[in-house]
Amino acid sequence: MRVATASEAGNPKSPNEDWALASENLIVVLDGATARMGTGCVHGIAWYAAKLGSALAGLATDRDSGLVHALTYGIRSTADLHRDTCDLSHPGTPSAAAAMLRLKDASLEYLVLGDVTVLIDTADGIQVITDDRVDKTARAERDEADRYPFGSAEKQAALLRMKHAELAARNQPGGYWVAAADSSAAQHAITGKVPLDAVRRVAVLTDGAARLVALFGLLDWADVLNVLEQHGPTELIHRVRAIETADPSGMRWPRNKTSDDATAVYAT
Repeated sequence: MRVATASEAGNPKSPNEDWALASENLIVVLDGATARMGTGCVHGIAWYAAKLGSALAGLATDRDSGLVHALTYGIRSTADLHRDTCDLSHPGTPSAAAAMLRLKDASLEYLVLGDVTVLIDTADGIQVITDDRVDKTARAERDEADRYPFGSAEKQAALLRMKHAELAARNQPGGYWVAAADSSAAQHAITGKVPLDAVRRVAVLTDGAARLVALFGLLDWADVLNVLEQHGPTELIHRVRAIETADPSGMRWPRNKTSDDATAVYAT
């Protein structure tokens, strides 16, 4: 693969909680989940995403090991790094959505856990692999938060209620699954493979970079791939930021953050 990547924090005053690695054979992208409350961890979400991402990159280079196996042991080894210093049983313990793409033999393998989007453009059309289970949780709380503008006390309180409801469904049957402290979540990842000779181009987007389609509805996935091909990942994120800036209150396009961390990886 020939790859290009860009990543930008949603708030320049806060650390970027996304993490990405892109090489000619492997892509790993993580999207750390916003805390909004205590986590029981002294390190933080960005630390967790970086440690887990590094572990996955190392484990997935072994092509005899499956991607679910890599995610299982990546979650476990990352938990071991702070098991003695942090409360991993805390309901808000750091977590991250994860996606991996890997070239193996004559196939492109993929794994998605959480709300990271993988686009695979093939001779038969664009395959969109995304895990929207988190968006189906805390629906009443999400709708309530959408009623208020950013900066209001009502918005802040509603987002906190939403987070509590969301965490109650995290890594639970009937809820959604992400990488956190329990490695069994890896068994719920979405996986598959595509014949390599059918693949034209691919992209991996955190939800902050996927907003032009998934949230704003201003482009479709083919448009996104074309922007990435013609202008690169930095331009895609720039276009997201332009729309966010045009709607600072969040009332035209209701959302949970004015701007989110955004990462885009594009490969041919």
